[in-house]
Amino acid sequence: MSTPDRSFRGATAVVGAANTPFLKRGTATSTSLELTLRAILDAAADAGIDAHDIDGFVSYANDDNEGLAVGAALGVKEIRWSSMVWGGGGGGVAAAVNAAAAAVASGQAETVCVYRGISEADSGRQSYIRGHIGPLYSAHGMFAPAQVCALRTQRMIEVDGVPREALSALVAAVYHHAQNNPDAVAYGRPLDPAVYEDSRIISEPLRLYDCSRENDAAGAVIVTSAARARDLRQKPAYVLSGVQGSGPGWTESAENEIPYSSAGFHPALVARLWEGAGLEPGEVDVVQVYENFSGPAVASLIDVGLVPQGPDAGRVMRFENLVAPDGRLPLNTAGGNIAEGFVHGFGLIVEAVRQIRGTSPNPVPGAAVSLLLGGPMAPLVSATVFGSDAVL
Repeated sequence: MSTPDRSFRGATAVVGAANTPFLKRGTATSTSLELTLRAILDAAADAGIDAHDIDGFVSYANDDNEGLAVGAALGVKEIRWSSMVWGGGGGGVAAAVNAAAAAVASGQAETVCVYRGISEADSGRQSYIRGHIGPLYSAHGMFAPAQVCALRTQRMIEVDGVPREALSALVAAVYHHAQNNPDAVAYGRPLDPAVYEDSRIISEPLRLYDCSRENDAAGAVIVTSAARARDLRQKPAYVLSGVQGSGPGWTESAENEIPYSSAGFHPALVARLWEGAGLEPGEVDVVQVYENFSGPAVASLIDVGLVPQGPDAGRVMRFENLVAPDGRLPLNTAGGNIAEGFVHGFGLIVEAVRQIRGTSPNPVPGAAVSLLLGGPMAPLVSATVFGSDAVL
């Protein structure tokens, strides 16, 4: 077997990161472009760079604001890179970071901004699924992502034997983390287990609190070369590895994927993720997993080797294992999509970076490897491994 090419590993880093406040959907008085520009300016200030020096832009999830328009509104000196990750929902959240890192590592750009913004006033409801619920679904009365993911989650529980308690443990953990994050929508609103169990079914087996939020907000991160990153204001979060894609036959237009209950992380894709990073799953210190719904998030953790399959998943998916600072697998440590806020998972990028910096609202002591998982059960999934100087 040939030695994996690890030239991508540690060549770039995230040096600036910011979210705007998470507002209840439909309440923002700013457009999605205005929110996006605010987030970019804050991320540039966080990095200690001039926003006019940004020369690349990447987004995902059907963002309404093209990189060329964003760059023009910022008044940047030059745009050398502008791209959009295809695929609805949050499957592209990590892929967008990977695209930015690839642009910098290949010399196509020097300072690339990854961004995503939503304001319901101009983006509308569920802007991330436009064109992604095809006639196969709608002809059978399926119009929402919750219905698609619920079918797969039910199969995961009934056929694979993953305990239902794995979902409730994840939800309990993210709400717990949100109580230490003043910027989280669920801050000051702890979730009582009885309230969770009594909440209404959205699409069986998913209850209300198994579902992510939808907020008016924006986020941005700045990616540049590792060499430059070391001279900037913040501790770099190096990009160690990144993957995106789907397996054979995986598509949103056919309900015959094998295995049906997978999150979509094909084994070959997972192998490339760990080979590129030069790490094993057990070396991950903290993970930010896209939880459009709790069930798909559990499936992601199983796919990438962090949680065992079937009934044994319950051994790891326990509340005490999932919370910082002492859990074996602390996850979504700012509250995630479910309890912090939802802009197609962008807050997960920011929190993955904060864990490497040690500035998370729920820091994992000495976190050197921070994993970001995008998707899941979407037409595209993606992942990024961030690391500190300690693992270069």
